[in-house]
Amino acid sequence: MKTLYDVQQLLKKYGILVHVGKRIWDIELMAIELDNIYKAGLIEQKDYLVAKLILQREHEIEEKDEKKHSI
Repeated sequence: MKTLYDVQQLLKKYGILVHVGKRIWDIELMAIELDNIYKAGLIEQKDYLVAKLILQREHEIEEKDEKKHSI
């Protein structure tokens, strides 16, 4: 797992499709859903942590991008 797409595919395996309309909101909701499936014991800790890091990185990229466009 290396990309946001990979995280989306992981969530899709559990019937979770996320599309709120704004990329940063999608990432935030994916993080919440990922937490839920991990707490339910459906995924391994390693997969959970890798996915969380990917989501964190993508969220930071989106925040920087939003700041560029707001100036």
